[in-house]
Amino acid sequence: MSAGITLKRHIKTKSATALPVADLALIMERIELIAARITRQLSLAGLDGLGYTGETNVHGEKVKKLDEWGNKVFLEAFEHRDPVCSLISEEMDEPHHYSSNCRENNYCVLYDPIDGSSNTDVNGSLGTIFAVKKRAPGHGAGIDDILVPGSQQLIAGYILYGPAAQLAYSAGAGVDIFTLDRTLGEFILWKENVKMPPHGTTYAVNQGNVGKWHDGARKFVAHITSRKDKRTSYSLRYCGAFAADFHRCLLEGGIFMYPAEVAEGGKPKGKLRLMYELAPLSMLAEQAGGRGSTGKQRILDIAATAIHERHPIYIGSAEEVALAESFKVEG
Repeated sequence: MSAGITLKRHIKTKSATALPVADLALIMERIELIAARITRQLSLAGLDGLGYTGETNVHGEKVKKLDEWGNKVFLEAFEHRDPVCSLISEEMDEPHHYSSNCRENNYCVLYDPIDGSSNTDVNGSLGTIFAVKKRAPGHGAGIDDILVPGSQQLIAGYILYGPAAQLAYSAGAGVDIFTLDRTLGEFILWKENVKMPPHGTTYAVNQGNVGKWHDGARKFVAHITSRKDKRTSYSLRYCGAFAADFHRCLLEGGIFMYPAEVAEGGKPKGKLRLMYELAPLSMLAEQAGGRGSTGKQRILDIAATAIHERHPIYIGSAEEVALAESFKVEG
């Protein structure tokens, strides 16, 4: 770990970012505080009690208490905090706007507050995924200026809550990873300008759904596990938290996939959401030399038509994603 280089200090060295460094610092300061607060709460989660609220979210999924609380943490962190004036979350039906925050340089933060929340009751890996987009000057209550391709994201990142809490982000100038020093309460630079290996030896997928996939996706997994040689001897590594599975790909290579499901009653567009899950991590993948694809199309080329829009995903090392596409995994 790079001794003593805090996230705040490191941001001041940035010059090739897609937004003013002053705005980057203000936004990332809030993200850092959110990460530290969620980290503390997770360390007490077994004592405080977990479980469901009894409600369902906009996706028809049962809401964990931690999901609801994590969303509240974001809302509180950015209240009356320039330069963010809008929030879009997995846990909210509609965007949340702060009218008091509006100024010439406005931004929208898009996020999944607790990624992998089904892992909470088993002390499994969890994450937070986030992205930032610029709001158009003079924008109103509409969000057409936010429904733009992921290539227009200014910041993207995730926080991984594991044995160590780590924060990875990009502002268009490579991917940097920081580790929380709990004694200082600050994130310290761990790896700078991370490069994803061009190929790996692991794949991550909910293989219990294999019978629901397109034939191409089934053939792709059968190929990479056929054990004919080293390049067809991949091992399954699946955490159930997108950020955690992506983190392995970022550091060690390989591929994460969540295919569309063609079987009756399945998820015809996959499970994961474009704006605050797929696009942010696809930006990180590309910044590190990897790729994010639907199996047919570059994720960052897709303009959303709705804030909770879903797509299939094949993300990770460039060679594995290209190989998946060659199998016509999405028909």
